Amino acid sequence: MAQHRLGMAPAPADAGDTAGTSGTAGAGGAGGAASTAGAGGGSQLLAAKGVNVVYEPARGIRIWSVRDVDVSLRQGEFVGLVGESGCGKSTLGFALTRMLRPPARLTSGEILFNGTDISLLDGEELRRQRRGGFALVLQSGMNALNPVRTVARHFGDIFKAHAREGEKYGRSEVRRRGAQLLDKVRLDQSVLDRFPHELSGGMRQRVSIALALSLEPRLIIFDEPTTALDVIVQKAVMQTIKDLQREDQFTAILISHDLGVVLEATDRVMVMYAGEIVEDQPSRDLLRGAHHPYTEALLACYADPRAEEIHLGGIPGTPPDLSKTVDGCPFTPRCPLAEDICRTEDPPLAVLGKGYAACHVRARESGLSSAAVERHAAPVAATDMTEVPHAD
Repeated sequence: MAQHRLGMAPAPADAGDTAGTSGTAGAGGAGGAASTAGAGGGSQLLAAKGVNVVYEPARGIRIWSVRDVDVSLRQGEFVGLVGESGCGKSTLGFALTRMLRPPARLTSGEILFNGTDISLLDGEELRRQRRGGFALVLQSGMNALNPVRTVARHFGDIFKAHAREGEKYGRSEVRRRGAQLLDKVRLDQSVLDRFPHELSGGMRQRVSIALALSLEPRLIIFDEPTTALDVIVQKAVMQTIKDLQREDQFTAILISHDLGVVLEATDRVMVMYAGEIVEDQPSRDLLRGAHHPYTEALLACYADPRAEEIHLGGIPGTPPDLSKTVDGCPFTPRCPLAEDICRTEDPPLAVLGKGYAACHVRARESGLSSAAVERHAAPVAATDMTEVPHAD
């Protein structure tokens, strides 16, 4: 039996801020666990439970990319999601925004956004939820944009596709609103008349962000938005994203390989491994104290630029084969702390610092048994945390 991987950490029972959000998700009322992040003071916006995603090619083996994952986000939070390539980060982002396409398929789970289970919606009902709801910014602006349409036409397509009753978007209105959105991402209105190939990588990514903003979303998922950009442009794009999030107060998930960028930009960090979230901590606490061994291995891969001698670590071995059922902790073959129990039992959710980690060793060191973990988590969960078996 696989226990859900919470994307929102239960706080320790003796902490001063243990009171969780219960029974609300935006205006609609959805369950989930409490936030540990400093910026997560708003109402709950998204509560996803038991999300499973499988890749089923017409010919080939099934890959269980996301396994029994729970994610809970509060209004105004900025959350990072990190992990190695192939761990399921981007797939989870696509699932939460209902952007999965074959051969990927959401096999089970609920995704409550502002009280509505969007996992049950399709077609026109889903399209209506996107306006004022949620958006996804892809990692490559060139791939996300249509090469034969100008930026103005991109804006026009979105405005018209998501127009509400009574709204009309002629050429002048499209250009007016498009110019406003480009200004928000620090681009001149002359960009409206240009094609994607006429823009630099950083400009294309800013256009993609502006297009996402056109939906007036309450949640934006940024899927590695600085990939393939040089360091200076990366910093400028990330600063724009942080400024927009602070000004507009939308909830955001930043998916990235770069733990340094995530720690600098976000309120809390979720660490993903082999399709599961293995740790969730406030960003300010991730650089101190004990953590899940995988998190510690990721941190060891980054050097202190102020040090006279730099020693970069690495993570030996390879991630598990996600086409097979994983017994015990999926990190066991690569873990320096692995014990016999790690090979046979899936680790329970254990409070660790101000967040949690799914690690038998860290749970024992913290003096928490599985029963103690359940007692900590139960008061803040608005829905029954029923165990769901791994699909095989």
